Amino acid sequence: MQLFIQSLGRFAVRVEGEEVPSAAWKRDRAAALVKLLAISPQHRLHREQIMEAFWPEQDVELAGASLRKAIHFARRAMGAHDLITVNKEIVAFADEVELETDIERFEAAAKQALRSGDLAECEAAADLYGGVLLPDDRFLEWLDGPRERLQELYASVLRTGRLWRRLIALYPTDEEAQRALMQAALDAGNRAEAIRQFDQLRERLHVELGVGPSKDSIELYERALALSGAGPASPVERIRASIAWALVHLQSGEFDKAAELARETRAQAFDGGLAREVGEAGAVLGLTAHMQGRWPQLFRSEFTEWVRSRDDFVPSVFDGHLCLAEFCLCDAKGHAAIAASAQELMCVAEDADSIAGRALAGLILGEIARCAGALDEAETYLTEAERLHVGANALSGRVLVLERLAEIALARGQKWQAGRLIQRALADAAQSWLSNHLLLRLQALAVRAATTPEKVEEAILTGDRLLTPGACQPCSMALRIASAVALTEAGELDQVDRRLNEAERIAGMWQGGPWAAALWEARGIQRQAQSNKVRALAAFAEAAARYEELGRPLDQSRCLGRMAGAMPAPGA
Repeated sequence: MQLFIQSLGRFAVRVEGEEVPSAAWKRDRAAALVKLLAISPQHRLHREQIMEAFWPEQDVELAGASLRKAIHFARRAMGAHDLITVNKEIVAFADEVELETDIERFEAAAKQALRSGDLAECEAAADLYGGVLLPDDRFLEWLDGPRERLQELYASVLRTGRLWRRLIALYPTDEEAQRALMQAALDAGNRAEAIRQFDQLRERLHVELGVGPSKDSIELYERALALSGAGPASPVERIRASIAWALVHLQSGEFDKAAELARETRAQAFDGGLAREVGEAGAVLGLTAHMQGRWPQLFRSEFTEWVRSRDDFVPSVFDGHLCLAEFCLCDAKGHAAIAASAQELMCVAEDADSIAGRALAGLILGEIARCAGALDEAETYLTEAERLHVGANALSGRVLVLERLAEIALARGQKWQAGRLIQRALADAAQSWLSNHLLLRLQALAVRAATTPEKVEEAILTGDRLLTPGACQPCSMALRIASAVALTEAGELDQVDRRLNEAERIAGMWQGGPWAAALWEARGIQRQAQSNKVRALAAFAEAAARYEELGRPLDQSRCLGRMAGAMPAPGA
């Protein structure tokens, strides 16, 4: 009997040339068993290895029963009882099965191509890589090693074969590949293509890693700008080079140089009417101040200066401060620490008759009221702030307002209203140059607002695709935790620990802010699902205490309710 298993790019099984319908894999563990055998050496494993991968928390007897069910349903899905055998504790595909996998096809061709170094062989091998290993199972730890190994093998084939565009598709921040294409464009006298390639590199580095191009890449870009026989470089091209150099200084710890260059560049962008570049230069300026521990002072002075001078550029200036403002709101001292400053900002904006300034101050005041549990007051601030953001044509600010209003709807149990607000926000988020930040935040709400198991699963998968290695860490926290909680409640515990471990690493940035409390709450939900009531109660109690300290009564009350639900029944 012939059996083919595809794992690269998607999961599919073909028996005698006929693909097993996806609906046949009704039991996730049945599909997971086939996947695990497909990627294992000789396609065989000891039953204890499988039990440890799938059911580490269960005792041996329960895990053994679960394994027997998984084998049964895998056989039934593939329509043949004898495809999977169990012999002397070894689970394997039957010896008489003619088994082939796309992984083995690719590995054999890739190793041969790397030995020969032949460009055509490299391209043929690369064509056999159908995509990342089992992309819908990103958070299963037992796939980490094989997935990374196969992706690195693919990258080696691309590099050896000089398939630079495909390497960039795999690793958009690979500067060697980007520079190779820039150099090829320069050699052909195509300045426009070299500039386009640099802009792509610059954008991907910013989106995925929050950094700028290296010195070598910037110098190559400046050679493109100075290419003989071409017209003079445009102002925006030179401004982008200056922003890139400012980031180089920032990453080298030369904060004063970075700040000076960022200010000069922002002034040039301002004079040229380049709103996005104003925001990008402002972001560099904000980061330098943050590194020096003086961002709140900079934010206040920037706010005052811009609302009084150029109200039309206020949204662009403060787009650059978005993530730092979120960081400030998540301070360990709680939202109350900036309440007085927010009132001052509103007074400054009103005195200056600044629509954009009032919109931003209203957003901050609405967020503070929401955290304090004053939902009606928060809704009043935020509704007015949305109107003002529309008047100021401030896309990013309006998205944040709608996000907060959706959180209020969720706090009231109005998932349908939250869903409507999220959909309204998504259109603006996609148009903003900060879309990679804003979409992460909205997707967290989409997970929480989903009304059916199918919609929850779809929302989590969409969120996972947004969590690229360089995704903004502060903006990703809500999504990571929301997905972990939803998966726990759906009984998918094997995907939870990894997500919460990643979130815990990021939460350390706040040194005790609300995300630390949210993590304790999520851990409590996880422990409760694992029937560990003692640890669940302790986690909920810790979360409630932390929320109380932060002045978040609704969050505290929710955790106290979870504690009551986790308490053993009287007499139990």
